[in-house]
Amino acid sequence: MYKKPVIFIVFLSLLTVQSNSQSLNNLEAINKTWEKFYKAFDDLDYTLMADIHSKKLIRISGGNRITDYNTYINNYKTTFNRAKENKTSNTISLRFFERISNDSTASERGIYKLTRIENGKAPKSYYGQFHVIFIKENNAWKILMDYDSNEGNTIGKKDYAKAKDIEDFDDFIKN
Repeated sequence: MYKKPVIFIVFLSLLTVQSNSQSLNNLEAINKTWEKFYKAFDDLDYTLMADIHSKKLIRISGGNRITDYNTYINNYKTTFNRAKENKTSNTISLRFFERISNDSTASERGIYKLTRIENGKAPKSYYGQFHVIFIKENNAWKILMDYDSNEGNTIGKKDYAKAKDIEDFDDFIKN
């Protein structure tokens, strides 16, 4: 009499564990792409940017212009080469308030902090809000859409601090 409900509950429990594991796997795999993103800024290497973006990229910058993959990558090539010439270093970090994924698509939203140190000057940090759509291409997570804006310079340290760390998966794993 009790066998069917007990078996059903065990089955549901296994499904929940499997879906949590899959979400965790997706977040960990997506973070590998973000690691390359960070490294591109640290090393001023536009080829890493080219590697992590889909050739179908839609880039929306500052809420006021749309560019394609080639334009976006060429802009980074120019920007990073200029930074090397001027002895400027860049670091970027991300914090999140939304991370949603399935096996082929992911949506991630949060706050970025870009810190530049120009030759001989004090570091200067810039903040903005981002929304990135990932797709899986050849078993690798690639950025398909990248939108960012500083929302009229209203995004700052407090917004950044409120968002979750890139390694803080617990709030984004659905039960």
